Amino acid sequence: MGLRSISLRDFVIVHVLDLELEKGFSVLTGQTGAGKSILIDALQLALGARADAAVVREGAQRCDISAEFDSPAALQCWLEQAGFAGSDTLLLRRTVDVQGKSRAWINGSAATATQLREVADGLVDIHGQHAWQSLTRPDAVRGLLDAYGGVKTDQLSVSWINWRNAQKALAEAHQAQSSLQRERERLAWQIAEVEKLAPLADEWDDLNTQHGRLSNTQTLREACQSALDALQESEQNASSLLSKALTALQAQAHIEPAFQPLLEVLNGALAQTEDAVHSLNSYIRHAELEPQRLQQLDERLSMWINLARRYKRQPAELASLLASWREALQKLDAAADLDKLELAEKHALSSYNAEAQQVSKLRAKAAPALAKAISLAMQGLGMQGGVFDVALHALEQP
Repeated sequence: MGLRSISLRDFVIVHVLDLELEKGFSVLTGQTGAGKSILIDALQLALGARADAAVVREGAQRCDISAEFDSPAALQCWLEQAGFAGSDTLLLRRTVDVQGKSRAWINGSAATATQLREVADGLVDIHGQHAWQSLTRPDAVRGLLDAYGGVKTDQLSVSWINWRNAQKALAEAHQAQSSLQRERERLAWQIAEVEKLAPLADEWDDLNTQHGRLSNTQTLREACQSALDALQESEQNASSLLSKALTALQAQAHIEPAFQPLLEVLNGALAQTEDAVHSLNSYIRHAELEPQRLQQLDERLSMWINLARRYKRQPAELASLLASWREALQKLDAAADLDKLELAEKHALSSYNAEAQQVSKLRAKAAPALAKAISLAMQGLGMQGGVFDVALHALEQP
């Protein structure tokens, strides 16, 4: 974890400054008045220090400070809870205008100076003659203890985020129960109404085809009879004319071989005519008037039309509409499954507690060793008899 870069624009006496820092220990040197403290002041501003118009370079409208850090895993919980995007880097930005108005951003999202200061607690420790405040922060002391004992808290942070997300999902489900129930009841009622019709995918087209045929049965039979008359039953029908043509050509086919292909064509035409006559007779025999069936079709088509009008859809869309409602109802049932969400929250809490207990054991093991090491170091600093103690206390709420 460390500071990657810092950028200054129109800050105090600095017009433009971009400083990239490498990993490891960096030292900025220079004589008094060279501007070393300006960098510290700018960094403190990016970390939420109080700001006023005096920090804006003369002649400029505002100053702009950006500081980029490696993002520690311990901060991911805070970022997630505060609604900021998390990543491998953490970008803090602060501007101050000539009226003294300040604006702040964390990873590109608007933030407050207070939030910058909260982030700073886990990022930077500035030491000076009177800068010892970090020793009073429990999170900073925990960080020292974890660093000394080699305690890793990355998985603990992940478990905490998972638990908080499970809590959030459960709370949202509880809050949404009333609206979800109303929506579920509405869908269930609509589904039940359309299921009475039980529309099939292609039924609308089939119904219209059947209705058109039955409502015009007499006209269709008359058309078939007219076709039969032309093909076979009138005095000058197609079958008799084709037969005459065949007889005439067959009588001369032994003289003219070119008649043979024509005879084949005429024979085929006569056979097709006979097939057509057979089909027409069959249609006439079976095409009976069915007033009862026609009434049933009228009633069912009316149901389709009324439902389609009620839900502002085309009749042919009713089957797909019913399928979409069923799918939506299944999703609502899943979202309203409080038992499943409660079980997920319990599992997440159990995982977090198990990880927390392991971290607590490691800290309890490292605490006496750290206390002993610091107490020994104090003896060499002129604090003979001084004792440093590390006390661990469990929080009521994690």
